[in-house]
Amino acid sequence: MARILLVDDDPDVRPLLEAIIVADGHHVTAAESVKVARILLGKQLFDLLITDVNLPDGSGLELADETMAGGLMTLVLTGHGRKLMPGALGRYNYLLKPIRADELTGAIQRCLAQKNGDANIVPFPKST
Repeated sequence: MARILLVDDDPDVRPLLEAIIVADGHHVTAAESVKVARILLGKQLFDLLITDVNLPDGSGLELADETMAGGLMTLVLTGHGRKLMPGALGRYNYLLKPIRADELTGAIQRCLAQKNGDANIVPFPKST
């Protein structure tokens, strides 16, 4: 069971994401802002950070950069992917909203596998 910090300010979306993560067998701690996330990161160890890009008090990308620099795997979520500069999310594991449950659980598994060093490389299908 992984310990996941979920940072999303949407009071309708956050509980749904939490329920999906818990149903997948993980422990989740939720925060609604960068400030609360930083406090939690300073007090607890997590296996994965999942953060929205746009938060009321700052950028989820800055939070992701900080945690990645410290060695924590991150997954970035955004409903504004098309509004970002091309390539802005290229260095992150990310999902575009709306997110389906199977997309989220699959992305979590891939991130945790990368953390543990046992990720599988899936080749692109060959063109016919």
